[in-house]
Amino acid sequence: MNNSSIKYWLLAIRPKTLPAAVAPVLMGTAMAFGDGIEDVVTALVCLLTALLLQIGTNLANDYYDCQKGADTLERVGPTRVTQAGLIPPGQVKAAFIGVFALAALASICLVTRGGWPIAALASLAILSGIFYTAGHYPLGYLGLGDILVFIFFGPVAVAGTYYVQSLELNSAIIFAGFAPGLMSVAILTVNNLRDIDSDRKSGKNTLAVRFGRGFALSEYLFCVLGAGIVPVFIYMFIEDHLPLLACVLIILAVVPTIKTVLTRTEGVALNAALAATARLLLAYSVLFSIGWVL
Repeated sequence: MNNSSIKYWLLAIRPKTLPAAVAPVLMGTAMAFGDGIEDVVTALVCLLTALLLQIGTNLANDYYDCQKGADTLERVGPTRVTQAGLIPPGQVKAAFIGVFALAALASICLVTRGGWPIAALASLAILSGIFYTAGHYPLGYLGLGDILVFIFFGPVAVAGTYYVQSLELNSAIIFAGFAPGLMSVAILTVNNLRDIDSDRKSGKNTLAVRFGRGFALSEYLFCVLGAGIVPVFIYMFIEDHLPLLACVLIILAVVPTIKTVLTRTEGVALNAALAATARLLLAYSVLFSIGWVL
């Protein structure tokens, strides 16, 4: 594989979106560690599985969006390798099938610990990743992407990570998952804002297309501000882990990105805002994790 091929595959897996997979696993692991549970092997398998699921979904989206005509020459987002002809469609399809197969194999280790609930969640995650853009009624084209992202990159990922390490759950763990879920939806919202015109033409009815730019801007604000105050409610509920409140600082850090999202419409600016939101999600997860362990 030459340097150009490596570059094209990196484009396809979309590294800037991967913090959405890392953040909830980091939080769930930190919460388990803070509660006296140390299972490094299981934590690493959780991280590997989450990354494979995210990469598989990105590759599937690259393939199926091209097949459905959602990716065109008018696209203002990062280059999609299938549409641009950088990688043959057959190779992209084989890649996402292979990556999802690896995710399924990795999840077997988690199923042996967590039982059928983990098997069910892993199966649903793989199916959602494929049928987000595949099939006659792709979930992302029906405007369900925001809900799916919130669930799978939020409460499911945090609680699932915690559960396979501790084999127990509580409401604080589930509620903590709201924060990465909201931040991940914020990332998706920027993506949908950027692509609103091309998505409308291709029949991809995201919430931004269905309800307009004003709704999407409000959704972004709600998600990033909501994520910032989640630790406040957790602290009020459990009256413990006071350092969690440092996460509120994310609200200040996100102000420049909010300004970009609210005032800019060009693809380059919104691409930068998407990447910045992903970095803030990762920073948030680090602050939360430290706050829980201390």
